[in-house]
Amino acid sequence: MAGFARSSGGGLILTGSAFAVVHRDLIITLSARHNLPTVYSWRLYAMSGGLVSYGPDFNEQHRQAAGYVDRILKGEKPADLPVQAPTRYELAINLKTAKALGITVPATLLARADEVIE
Repeated sequence: MAGFARSSGGGLILTGSAFAVVHRDLIITLSARHNLPTVYSWRLYAMSGGLVSYGPDFNEQHRQAAGYVDRILKGEKPADLPVQAPTRYELAINLKTAKALGITVPATLLARADEVIE
């Protein structure tokens, strides 16, 4: 992270993984310590102090999964069901973190956010 922070205009995009979730507090703390703007893949990170998260809406994914369970219980073979990608994504912005990093979030981006954490 220190290397990313040293580069001009540096930032970090953290993709989803079990490792990242387990160590999210450390990752968020190091990002703040190095003044490194970081975009996370899940809303949980923005709620925990991360700058921005943009990722799938898990409630929507659970609803889609329930539909699959229903179809399987009615006799469809799982192998015959199509693979589904998320259909809805959530944008969460943590303004407290943005302020600490010295970042001004444009009003147009705030207007598009699903959640603004103050």
